[in-house]
Amino acid sequence: MSTPPVARRERRPPRRRRGWVRPLLWLAAIVVVFGVGLALGEALHDNPSGGTQTVVRTLKPLPLPPARETVTVTRPG
Repeated sequence: MSTPPVARRERRPPRRRRGWVRPLLWLAAIVVVFGVGLALGEALHDNPSGGTQTVVRTLKPLPLPPARETVTVTRPG
């Protein structure tokens, strides 16, 4: 003989209310990932590895040597 369906319902353990645990864990994981990303970004900003270095300098023109001879051209006219 089987037990009636009503008796099976009464034997169930009460449901746990864990509705706040999962969102809290997600929030904690997001905060940790954000913190790790922020720390990594600051570390890379403070100490960049290799890469190119730009040097800016002003070049002064070299002096021109004096002319060896002066030539005067006249046109008839």
